[in-house]
Formats: sequence, C-alpha cells, structure tokens
Amino acid sequence: MATQGSGRQPKYQRIADELREAIQAGEYGPGDRLPGENDLMATYGVARMTARQALGVLQNEGLAESRKGAGVFVRAFKPLRRRGIQRLSRDQWGSGRSIWSADIENRTLVVDQVRVFEAPAPERISQVLGIEADAPACVRSRRFVLDDKPVLLSTSYLPADLVAGSAITQEDTGPGGTYARLAELGYKPVHFREEIRSRMPSQDEASRLQLSMGNPVILICRTAFADEGRPVEVNEMILDSAAYVLEYDFDA
Repeated sequence: MATQGSGRQPKYQRIADELREAIQAGEYGPGDRLPGENDLMATYGVARMTARQALGVLQNEGLAESRKGAGVFVRAFKPLRRRGIQRLSRDQWGSGRSIWSADIENRTLVVDQVRVFEAPAPERISQVLGIEADAPACVRSRRFVLDDKPVLLSTSYLPADLVAGSAITQEDTGPGGTYARLAELGYKPVHFREEIRSRMPSQDEASRLQLSMGNPVILICRTAFADEGRPVEVNEMILDSAAYVLEYDFDA
C-alpha cells in the first residue's frame, strides 16, 4: 500500500514552484511585490495557511523577503560571491588591500559594531591557538554591511602577548588589515584552513543580520598559520546564507 501523499507535492509547494518559475522568468523583478496571501487564496482556492507556507518557502530560499505591513517582495540584494582562495592571497593583504576587495567590486561596504578588547580565550579557541586555557586573547568583533544589508558577523581571536602594542589592538588596523600587521610583527600568514558548516541562527544573530524567519546561516571558522605551522589567528564568521555564493577556484 502506497504511503499517503506519495508522488504528490503539497499544495503550498506547487504554488511556491510556480512563483519561483515566475521570478526566474522575470515576471517579478528584484524589489517587486509578490501576490499576497489573499491573492493566492483566491487564485488557487487554498486556505490562508497554505498561501502563507508557499510564500514562506521562497523566503527560506532567500528569493523573497517580508516587509512588515507591506507584503512579500522579490529580494533585490545581489548575492555576494566570496572567492575563498583569491581573497586570502598574499597579493591582496600584502599590497595593502582589504581581503574584501576581491569580493565586493564597486559595491559599498561598511564595517560597524566594532569592538576590540582583551578577554580569556574560550577553550575551543585556546586549543586551536595552542595557548593555555583562559590565556588572554585579543578579540576583534565586527559586522560587515554591504549595500545597506548586514551580511556577516566576524570575531577574531589572536594571542594577546603576540599582538600587544600593535595596530591589531586598535579598531582600525591600517592598510592590509590584521594579516599585514602580523607580517610586520614577524608572523606572516603562510597557510589558511577554513571549516564550513550551517545551522539556524540564534535570536541575537538573526537580529544583527536582519534575517527573516527560517533563514539559516553559514559558519566559517578560519585559522591563519605563520611559519612552522604556528596558528596566529582564529576567525569565527557567521554569514547570511542567502547573501552569499561561496566560490573556490583552484588547479587540479
């Protein structure tokens, strides 16, 4: 006996599929308002919850966004292509350019909610940095806002004794950023490792990134290594998954 509903899509999914196809065909462009719940109820003869679920699918996929009191609109934000290898090249930060310049082209990037302070390193961080548990770390926390849309939360940890007195302990680290300053201190990054996973955001993360309900985040943990495999920085990043395309381009 076949399982109930096998081979059949739920109504809300079929409606979402049709709306997605209309978006991809250009019938609804970036910033256009999609049919509302009442419109979908009348067109498809479905209950309000079904119409709401259909619109929710598009929001969860990052194709649409809800604006309180106005409706659901096609997302106008152009996804950011994060070039994972090119952005960390020594040619980037070594020449005084931000590693973000490999990603953003001519778009407007603002860094806000900047906090730089010294605190005991969490155990997960001290283990990677190879320092004593609760040893002091220089912590750099900030948010990146692209074209007025928050896209990334970033928190870096560096051994406090290694960077003491350098510009790394200031909000503005200068041309080339943290990696250029590490090079000046004699700890030039020569190797990077990134670990990637995904989950749903915490309430604070969703608020700071202005995420709609059901929007997951991408977690990237990057470790920078100096000569002889010495770890000099751990950077924990939380990305709006709908705002990014992760690109890795390398030779075979």
